[in-house]
Amino acid sequence: MSERILVTGGAGYVGGGVVEALLAAGHQVAVFDNFSTGHRAALPRDIMIVEGDLANRHLIEQALRDFRADAVVHTAGSIEAGESMKDPGKYYRNNVVNSINLLDAMVATVVGRFIFSSSAGVYGNPVRVPIEEDDPTAPVNCYGETKLAVERAATWYAQTHNLRTIFLRYFNAAGATERLGEAHQPESHLIPRVLQVALGQSEHFSIYGADYPTPDGTAIRDYIHIADLAQAHVLAVEAAKTRSGAFNLGSGSGFSVRQIVETARQVTGHPIPTVDVPRRPGDPAILIANSQRARAVLGWRPRYDDVAAIIKSAWEWHQKHPTGYSG
Repeated sequence: MSERILVTGGAGYVGGGVVEALLAAGHQVAVFDNFSTGHRAALPRDIMIVEGDLANRHLIEQALRDFRADAVVHTAGSIEAGESMKDPGKYYRNNVVNSINLLDAMVATVVGRFIFSSSAGVYGNPVRVPIEEDDPTAPVNCYGETKLAVERAATWYAQTHNLRTIFLRYFNAAGATERLGEAHQPESHLIPRVLQVALGQSEHFSIYGADYPTPDGTAIRDYIHIADLAQAHVLAVEAAKTRSGAFNLGSGSGFSVRQIVETARQVTGHPIPTVDVPRRPGDPAILIANSQRARAVLGWRPRYDDVAAIIKSAWEWHQKHPTGYSG
């Protein structure tokens, strides 16, 4: 059944994928975005777009009323773990304070479902691998701490108001759809940074940390295709009618930075030179998801289980859009 879903940060990489998946599922979608990092060109032209900042509670409340939203998918926020260790105030304002504004606006307009883009960063250094949702949460960077703070706040809102909350704990979103790809300025995410070298936009790829306690010394991460990630949000909107909870979203497989670089070499045919540089503060050594709960409860069925296919989809998009959406 078609519903009215407001997506915050809908012009961003994850948010744009969510908008695309919700529309494909037959829902009506509105986007609330300040376009500080998002791209208007990534959005369809026939949807409601509100340009504004979540710091303005009145504006988000008005948008919820005007659109008559049934649910909110909250993907807006600051996302760089390394930056969060240099500017924690920015992360508390953008991620925590602004999310409280959104929750207050939802209560005021009686919008009862909150789907939150959380992160594997809430776990910190895991006590076991793969990580399960009930494992301890002990963030090692400010970014993860702010995501956990929003989860905790939303849980209290759910107890005191008629609100259901679903927290989707992403591992590493990657890849591209036919229309949408990853285009941050400046780019900090691993796969697009690797591909910038193959495109001739960088001389080499910097590996942050070659002394981790892993087989090849580089950090290990779990990569999930953006289309699979987006589909989980569609399922979560429906599930939130009857339940709340946290769900890991990952492939269940881990790949080191050097493995990703080698796979990208094979996909692109480019040598992709690398340089080892010091670790970034707040980066755990290994993050791999156990996503069985999402499969069992949400009915989530990821389509991309091959990291080479994920990188190939990104490579095809970046070849068509070498300057991102600006072209």
